[in-house]
Amino acid sequence: MTQLFSFEIQAQQERSRAAVFHTPHGDLLTPVFAPVGTQASVKAITPAQLSELGASLVLANTYHLYLRPGDELVAEMGGLHRFMHWDRPMLTDSGGYQVFSLAQTRKIDEDGVTFKSHIDGSLHRLTPEKSIAIQENLGADIIMAFDECALPYDRAYNERAMARTHAWLERCIQAKSRPDQALFGIVQGGVFPDLRQASAEYVAGLDLPGIAIGGLSVGETKDEMNAMLEVVDPRLPEDKPRYLMGVGSPEELVNGVLRGIDIFDCVLPTRLARHNAAMTRTGRLNLLNAVYTRDRLPIAESCTCYTCRNFSRAYLRHLILAREMLSATLLSIHNLHTLLSLMADLRAAIFAGTLAAFAVDFFAARQASAPEAELEPPSV
Repeated sequence: MTQLFSFEIQAQQERSRAAVFHTPHGDLLTPVFAPVGTQASVKAITPAQLSELGASLVLANTYHLYLRPGDELVAEMGGLHRFMHWDRPMLTDSGGYQVFSLAQTRKIDEDGVTFKSHIDGSLHRLTPEKSIAIQENLGADIIMAFDECALPYDRAYNERAMARTHAWLERCIQAKSRPDQALFGIVQGGVFPDLRQASAEYVAGLDLPGIAIGGLSVGETKDEMNAMLEVVDPRLPEDKPRYLMGVGSPEELVNGVLRGIDIFDCVLPTRLARHNAAMTRTGRLNLLNAVYTRDRLPIAESCTCYTCRNFSRAYLRHLILAREMLSATLLSIHNLHTLLSLMADLRAAIFAGTLAAFAVDFFAARQASAPEAELEPPSV
């Protein structure tokens, strides 16, 4: 394991780290944002376009790929990397969050979870061992322990979910057999500092290649999320990457990096693109608005992405109104570039020792821009 995966901190400013995480499919320069390819596809974007954007890590979803096309078929086709023609590092989640979101059609017990497929209603069973077996068939470089995510404010439920998550983590460790995959444990505990502290210390004590922080961005406030990151940070090992799951707005990325996070993922940039919204460092634009009908400007004048170098807001609005698929592609390119370039700038600021000033300027610009209301996209 130590030969295939290692983490080297190259520069540090306060709690923020610029590092390299070595994996069998290449190095991850952190902090890093991973576009989400739920079904072995980042929506509306080709792998070649992802490479051109500078993406180095892609996430795929265990639950969805288990149901369709099936993890055994993916293994037969040579694993996810070959199946989706992506030769850089990949990460798979455990399926735990998707099961959590199926609250009306699943039943949790100490051994695992029984749930109905959202596709055809068929009955399925996920256990820690099953989750690891699926992820080994998929073949990602980084895999997640099967965990139970809970709503943030129910203390009694969070206590039970945390205990199950810890017990399931030990079973995942026992079930794992592939040396070319790095298993990350997951910290849970809702918005309760003592639970987060206990979970962080427990997971850290198992000496895994990396540690994920789950159960955030599920209904708590941004201040509560930041507070939980501050509780967890000093209790995690310095020499392991930290992964904040499911978080991806620009302000969340900056706040996470300031609190010691190395890896992020989120569906937000591509989901917003499919719902007519463009991300910028200072807010979002709803390009369906009539004000952009004759707007010759790009989404962001300082942006260097393919979309902004070639197309106007007026053209993008036309595509949206005409229901042309190209709108989702062009907006996804821009939104992903916005986040990936932000991560590159954060990394550079850590090396330069200017991160604190960068963050002050970043938040001041957001405050001064008075952007449009940040739309919450439909959960599709």
